This record gives sequence, C-alpha cells and structure tokens, in this order.
Amino acid sequence: MWQQQGEHAYTKHDVESGSHSQQLYPVMLESPELRWSFIRKVYSIIAIQLIATIIVGAIVVSYHPIAHFFTSSSGGFACYIILIITPLIVLCPLYYYHQSHPVNYVLLGIFTISLAFSVGLTCAFTSGKVILESVILTAAVVVSLTLYTFWAAKRGHDFNFLGPFLFGALFVLIIFSIIQIFFPLGKIGVMIYGCVASIIFCGYIVYDTDNLIKRYTYDQYIWAAVALYLDIINLFLSLMTVFRAVDN
Repeated sequence: MWQQQGEHAYTKHDVESGSHSQQLYPVMLESPELRWSFIRKVYSIIAIQLIATIIVGAIVVSYHPIAHFFTSSSGGFACYIILIITPLIVLCPLYYYHQSHPVNYVLLGIFTISLAFSVGLTCAFTSGKVILESVILTAAVVVSLTLYTFWAAKRGHDFNFLGPFLFGALFVLIIFSIIQIFFPLGKIGVMIYGCVASIIFCGYIVYDTDNLIKRYTYDQYIWAAVALYLDIINLFLSLMTVFRAVDN
C-alpha cells in the first residue's frame, strides 16, 4: 500500500516537473501544452507562407516576360499598383473572418501570393548576389532573435514595452520613405533608410514573438502568422535595400 502511494506521488511529481519544464515564462497560468501547440500551428503557417513566397518569387525572377509586362506598359503599371494595394485590402475582410474556416485560409492565401508577387518583382531588378546575401542574413537574424526571445521569456523578461516605440519608429520610417519619393536623398539616404528599417523590423520580430508566447489567444493564429510573416518580409526587403545601395 505504502509502496503504491509512493509510486503515485513520484509519478505525480514527475508529471508536474515535466509540465513546469515546458513553461514558456514564469508564473504561466495557462496550459503549456496548449500554448506550445498554438506556437507550432503559427510557425507551420508561416513556413507555408515563406515557401509560397520563395516559389512565386523564383517564378517572377526566372520568367522575364512577367517583369517586362509590369514595367513596359501603362496597363502593367496599373496591375502593379493593384498588386501592391491588394494585401492591404485583403487585411480588412481577414480581420472579420480570421476565425471562419476555410475563408480565413483563402484570404490568407490571397494576401500571401499578392505580397509574394510584389517581392518577386522587387527581386527581378536586383542582382542574385544581393538577393542571396539578404536571404542568408535575414534567416540568421530571424532564427537568432526568435531563440533569444524564447530564452528571455523563460527568464521573465517582457518586451511589451516596445510596442509604442516601434509604432512611432515605423511612422517616422513611412514619412521618411514618402519624403524620398519627392526629394530623393541619394545613395546615403537609401542606406540610412535600409539600416533604420532593418533595426525597426528586428524589434518587431522580438515584440511579435513575445506576443506569440504570452498574449495572442488561441483563435488569433492567423493574425499572429501575418504579423511575423510581415516582419520577416520587411526585414528581408530592408536588408536588400542596404546591400543594393552598397553594391551600386
């Protein structure tokens, strides 16, 4: 009898210890298993988005008539403008239907493919060396910042305070890009823009990963995936801007 009770107590302690080791941050009140399942689901969606972006981008870059169509005629330029604003338009219905399956996945697919075309067209006018350097550095930065954020959250660090600062910095970045359209600042201005944008989106990767760990609810997997996907894509484009300015 006493042996059975001892074995039961040991098993209970072992299970509790295992659950504690899976905790993502101190004093975690929710189930670690559910949160880990949510995180795996979000990263699976992001992986599919990135694979789709690579495939679409590779097609646009390798098949030259596509880029030629968008740059050689007024109709192609109009299609390019529509392609750029499509992701912004799709975000509106995605907000209302992010819990409606399979409508949310259809809208997410349209959002991803349209954005992938824009990225592909940008890469079509960039050298392969610059693209490769940007891909390698983006992958290294994303992996390292993700691991750091999980490590920091495990030790009780919180990055929610970054939200207002990042939003303000992003607003300044948008105004700076608008100024560059009307008053080009040259190679130095482009390099400054790319460097500042890279730092901002590095901060967003940490901020959104921290939200993924602690704050997103389980039915917000679409928004969590969209946020991190945009962070990765914008970081890649920012780094490509820097490398392209240096290469020129």
